[in-house]
Amino acid sequence: MVDQVPVDPAPPLPTRAALTLLVGRVTTIKLAYWTALTLSEAALPAIDPRPFDERLPISLAAGALASVAVVIWSRVAARSRDRRVGTLPRSIPTVATTFAATTVVASPASLPLLILERERSLEGCAIGTCHEAALLFWVAALAVGTLVIPAVFAMSLHASKAARSLVR
Repeated sequence: MVDQVPVDPAPPLPTRAALTLLVGRVTTIKLAYWTALTLSEAALPAIDPRPFDERLPISLAAGALASVAVVIWSRVAARSRDRRVGTLPRSIPTVATTFAATTVVASPASLPLLILERERSLEGCAIGTCHEAALLFWVAALAVGTLVIPAVFAMSLHASKAARSLVR
């Protein structure tokens, strides 16, 4: 029967060591990103006691600088060779793992930044939120950490020649 004849041999699935390396690298990058933002946001009022509106450009600049640095780090980390595993291939399982596992593992690290930004949004208010920009800053940081970092990492992986590859 024609239906039972294999066209190509099945490509090998990523090894456990490769997936462990992948999750470890992306998680480390994401944790470092959120830690850097949280520490800079926590230290900024002590360093610069001006009102929130006057400190906001400094927060935005620090966030942008951290985002650019983490995108560069993600690209370099995805392309670097491990002495035990070799290079990480870009395939559907590795890309899915990049997003799924690291989101579950590293996303709770953004919560301290959310708490700080919520505090900033209430700074100088009698009732309610008067600085929505603080919460938007956290949303932007969450988007970078949850979407941009894994996307840059996944697209920077070495293209695989396997049938399950995203790039042929």
